[in-house]
Amino acid sequence: PCMELLEEHHCFEGRQQRWRHDSAVLNCAMTFSIFLPPVTGAAKPPVLYWLSGLTCNDENFTTKAGAQRVAAELGIALVMPDTSPRGDEVADDAGYDLGKGAGFYLNATQAPWAKHYRMYDYLRDELPALIQAEFAVADRCAISGHSMGGHGALVMALKNPGKYVSVSAFAPIVNPSQVPWGQKAFTNYLGEDTETWQAWDSCALMLASQPEQAIPTLIDQGDADQFLASQLQPAVLAEAARQKDWPLTLRIQ
Repeated sequence: PCMELLEEHHCFEGRQQRWRHDSAVLNCAMTFSIFLPPVTGAAKPPVLYWLSGLTCNDENFTTKAGAQRVAAELGIALVMPDTSPRGDEVADDAGYDLGKGAGFYLNATQAPWAKHYRMYDYLRDELPALIQAEFAVADRCAISGHSMGGHGALVMALKNPGKYVSVSAFAPIVNPSQVPWGQKAFTNYLGEDTETWQAWDSCALMLASQPEQAIPTLIDQGDADQFLASQLQPAVLAEAARQKDWPLTLRIQ
């Protein structure tokens, strides 16, 4: 695939880069950011995939989180994809919580979204294959994210047992089929049949999981979050985890 290096910066003895590539899955050009830790021997670094939230792109976590320092110390590569397809041809909506910047990490089935909005396939197949082919990283990986991206990280981990060694999330949308953000997105992307929504709902996926699929799971949630009661409701996922004896830590602070 044609890749173009947009930026490169030295950062904590490693390299922070931003790339553009043509995505066959999303039918558009996509950007992603990657932090490559300093090389300290023959072992290739494992990868942490980070999925950002509503209105974000690949630069939010890159510039705001300060994660490169810790990743450099631990020898972890960070991959920060965009949150949705982009470009003039890509369907959009005036609302911040639908369309560009709000892909919800699923495969849309409804027009006009279905042509481009296939972030799940992009993250499951196309982007990891690209990262493996183009960078000296290990195939061992974990996934994390924030808000909508926390939803994405949980869904990616729950739908792909064995792919990730752990999953973590800051203030994730855990039960999208039952809260306004998810209901708006799912109605548009997936249609009115709420049964199809369950395939993209972390709580439903966890309740349907098998014991051997469980991986260490951390949810970190601020107790002053304005969206805690209306949109996030991490206790619902914690209860699903309790029922399934899933190793989930819910850290409220």
